[in-house]
Amino acid sequence: MNHWYEAAFGDRPDLPITALPTEPSHRWLAAVALGGQGRYAAAATVLDPLLRCADPVLAALAAATLASHRRQLGGHGHARILDAAGHARLAAAGLLEAGPRPAEARSDVLLGLAADAVGAARLQEARRLITAANRVPAGWRHEIRTGWVSAEVELMAGDPAAAVRRAEPAADRAAASGSVRHRIKAALVLGAALSARGDRARAVGIVDTALADATDLGLLSLVWPGALIMAGLEPARGASFRRCAAVALQSVLLRADPIGRRLANRSSWVPQLAGPSG
Repeated sequence: MNHWYEAAFGDRPDLPITALPTEPSHRWLAAVALGGQGRYAAAATVLDPLLRCADPVLAALAAATLASHRRQLGGHGHARILDAAGHARLAAAGLLEAGPRPAEARSDVLLGLAADAVGAARLQEARRLITAANRVPAGWRHEIRTGWVSAEVELMAGDPAAAVRRAEPAADRAAASGSVRHRIKAALVLGAALSARGDRARAVGIVDTALADATDLGLLSLVWPGALIMAGLEPARGASFRRCAAVALQSVLLRADPIGRRLANRSSWVPQLAGPSG
């Protein structure tokens, strides 16, 4: 297992990314890790040339990754353009039904498009895209991300019990995956679903642990949403958790590129905790 994989999808998401690798696929992994650390401008600098690379699979993976970063800052419409472009690269190369590596990229762009649809409250479209993504097996990340997006669909549809049913297997799969970042995010998704279902005690235990882990590892892209979930779960400590969220979000926005900051400032999905300057 290489250093870059460990940073992106392993047990060291906190690894400092200073000198970048020369191998394009490793550069993508470095950008994934940078995004997890909330260093969106640095990630965008790495991903932008990969969007135009000759390898359509790597280009699609890069597009889906940059889309994910835009979406995490509330830019669902911008992310949709990137995810669609990644899907188009795979389609043009005839790779939508091909082997494991194209299947991973196909899953990333289709589930990204489903998440983009959730952000626009197009739930039937999101469900269709999830169904399409599930037509081709694509490994452990696909299984976990399917659970995340499906839980988000059910939460927006007003069915928290169904959201928990989608989020729990994803959290179990993430815990067994070896990816610390996926484990933390899956715990946050499950915690949000449990909270919506009214299972406050279990949600507090899960989210509080995930937030502590994200904070210890410097995964700022997960710290601020985790802190906001805890603020809702623990009203007596709400002010403290909101300050934590504000500090983390401010740091993320300071490390975002101008496009990311603009999307965040205009989005109803990102709370104005850090002030209008971002």
